[in-house]
Amino acid sequence: MKTIETKTEERIKTLRGNQYFDELPDNLLKEISEHMHLREFPRGDVLFWEGDPANGMYIMEQGSAKIFRASPQGRQYIVRILQERDTFAEVPAFDGGMHPVNVEALETCRVWEIDGQTLRELVNLHPAFAQKIIRNYSQMLRGMVRMVSEMAFYQVTHRLARLIEGMPQDKSAPHWTQEQLAAQLGTVREVVARSLKELERSGAITIEDRRILITDKEIFQQWTQPNN
Repeated sequence: MKTIETKTEERIKTLRGNQYFDELPDNLLKEISEHMHLREFPRGDVLFWEGDPANGMYIMEQGSAKIFRASPQGRQYIVRILQERDTFAEVPAFDGGMHPVNVEALETCRVWEIDGQTLRELVNLHPAFAQKIIRNYSQMLRGMVRMVSEMAFYQVTHRLARLIEGMPQDKSAPHWTQEQLAAQLGTVREVVARSLKELERSGAITIEDRRILITDKEIFQQWTQPNN
């Protein structure tokens, strides 16, 4: 990990483009920008481990990373794949607790780190900022409820289709391995491989250079429903 030198204007621009800070006045953005740093992590580096003290909140500037938890047997469950402009580690940044997950760089990443103490002081001083946090946390909670519902009511192939639906179709976007897809779905690679074959045989998708492309939207949409 190394720290990249940045200018104040660059830091303020990043804050203006983030859902937590986009409505704050310029004087506050400048104050926050004095407490943020740009870090670079090579592929395979762990940004932080579950149980580590939290230094602050992060914004992905460049690259991609995975948020995951690991079982005592070493099996990984991928909670989320982080892409450019994604925000993460909000919960420990605002409650001052330990990190509840691990984050590992999938490629060389540049990540903004914003000091947690500064953020907690902002919450106390600016009700509008606190309301933004509540709204964003509400969206996160709704997403978790959707995830639990899908695990309860959808078979793996249908859940896989819904996961693919949310993936960028741009060929330049990072691709997910079968292991990553399996961990995201709470299953194993062999089951994902069979589900991909099933989707491909139906004509819903094709796999080119390890990238999953939707080829027939009508057929594909049928797979995203709970009963096919």
